[in-house]
Amino acid sequence: MALSKSAKVAFGIIAGVLIVCLIGIIVIALLFESLSRPSVPQNSVLVLNVSGSLPDYVPDQPFERALGIQQEQSFTTLLTQLRKAKVDGRIGAVLLDINFPGIGWGKAQELRDAIADYKSGGKPVFAYLELGSNKEYYIATAADKIFVPPPGDLLINGFAAEAMFYKGSLDKLGVEADVIQIGPKYKNAPDQYTKTQMGDGQREVIDAILDEYYGRYTSAVAQARSKSVEDVKALIDNAPYTPAQAKSLGLIDDALYRNEVDDALKARLGYAAETELKTISGSRYREVPTDSVGLSNGEKVAVVFISGAINTGSSSNGLLNGDMVGSDTIVKAVNDAAKDDSIKAIVLRVDSPGGSALASDLMWKAIENAKAKKPVVVSMGDVAASGGYYVSCNANKIIAEPTTITGSIGLFMGKPVVKGLYDWLGVSNEYVMRGKNAGIFRETVKWTPEERAKMVEQANAIYYDSFVPKVAQGRNKTPEAINAIAQGRVWTGTQAKENGLVDDFGGLEKAISVAKELAQLPADKDVRRVLYPVGTPWLESWFGGSQDQDAKAKKAQEQLLSQMPADIRRAFRYAAMLDRMKNGEAMALMPFELTVK
Repeated sequence: MALSKSAKVAFGIIAGVLIVCLIGIIVIALLFESLSRPSVPQNSVLVLNVSGSLPDYVPDQPFERALGIQQEQSFTTLLTQLRKAKVDGRIGAVLLDINFPGIGWGKAQELRDAIADYKSGGKPVFAYLELGSNKEYYIATAADKIFVPPPGDLLINGFAAEAMFYKGSLDKLGVEADVIQIGPKYKNAPDQYTKTQMGDGQREVIDAILDEYYGRYTSAVAQARSKSVEDVKALIDNAPYTPAQAKSLGLIDDALYRNEVDDALKARLGYAAETELKTISGSRYREVPTDSVGLSNGEKVAVVFISGAINTGSSSNGLLNGDMVGSDTIVKAVNDAAKDDSIKAIVLRVDSPGGSALASDLMWKAIENAKAKKPVVVSMGDVAASGGYYVSCNANKIIAEPTTITGSIGLFMGKPVVKGLYDWLGVSNEYVMRGKNAGIFRETVKWTPEERAKMVEQANAIYYDSFVPKVAQGRNKTPEAINAIAQGRVWTGTQAKENGLVDDFGGLEKAISVAKELAQLPADKDVRRVLYPVGTPWLESWFGGSQDQDAKAKKAQEQLLSQMPADIRRAFRYAAMLDRMKNGEAMALMPFELTVK
């Protein structure tokens, strides 16, 4: 039944009043947020939780923050806390509560460097870990003191690398992967679908990575705990240890409960025994603006985060596909930063295993255009491989950690052949075609020799006519020289620097320092960091619109997937990737998802 004119007017008035009230609430919330920033007492201890997924970057949501909605901690935010605490005279010490952070070895090294930088200001750092495995202990060794509670464990049992293969599962389903690899010895990503175990090339690369990691780990622990490398290796071979054993062996400083660690901090900071320790959590300290402690007061430098597997379209995240960095999102971010005259340089923070070759090239072009206007510097995180290296290669300078995984200059193409599955299900299909190659992406048959030749031609064109020449141009080398170290081979940051694929070692702070130098900005003055991509506007995030139903479906999907083991979720991601290739998309993706524990 249609509404009467008076009813429509009444409805409009009510809607208008509600909107005005909502705007009023928003204004009040934002004002309250600006006025309720935490006070930090003198001689406080900043307690930083080094735990959770710690994504590289989470866009700020001021409105949600104003309403008291807990914001997810990012790795970049964690580093910022240490930068602020170093120069904040009210902070007397930092306590790191380390509990299985979801970061790789590149970021673990970057965090150790950030801890060392904080300590250079003369303030102590204590580390507390309930369970200390390899990575947790590695981070903790950057602190002045390490504590584990009496019922805890120190699980420094050595390094192990895991690679998963899904051919057995595909065989059971009647699915076969028909693939083309450029650099078949080292471009091993399709091996997950076509093999049941490591090939020689994959094992060679993993052995080289483990040697690098293990050597750095034992050297760092030896230096931090005043031992020889040989002693550390012997201690690893005899692990795990109880806290009492770890203390007697000099691996930790004491076996203390959390309240006893507070007592140790009080003694270190000169508190009276009866005085309560003043602490501030990392989540509260985040509300302290960087400019209030003398940082972020110079010229602007853009930091564009390219975090996740590379795809066309917009960036997204979810349990099924993980973090996906979309070319549309990044191209817009780079273009916006390039057009803004107040921004003097651009730093690309790349933490990506690669993905779509097309999307990588679209981002490469935007970066190339930006470089003509202002300096562009790359900071590599845990991994910047294949497509992740593609988008990095044309920067003015590339900065990586020694433990960063990079290189993997190569690509592959393929399609799933599901005839066996269809036969098992009793499904039959027929194709009616026009054109000689109209059926090239049929999912029921493998490529014919002629079709495979066509696809090889396509793959070679992308690799030899685009990927390799662009890397050669960016790194000031010949295509022949790049091809010799390419072929899909994965390198550590150390190896990549030796091969001329990166310029220097360090994390995001080092990259910003290099960008300042290239932009001729004062070295002794901090810069204002403009972070991209920006967050979703609050109206869109609250009222949804056309994407609301997609968001609800995604939430339901995530609730289901969250109940599955991590390895199963990973298998789904690779199944989705195989499906993406069925229309001929070339994948510039690192050859394996390496998990080093």
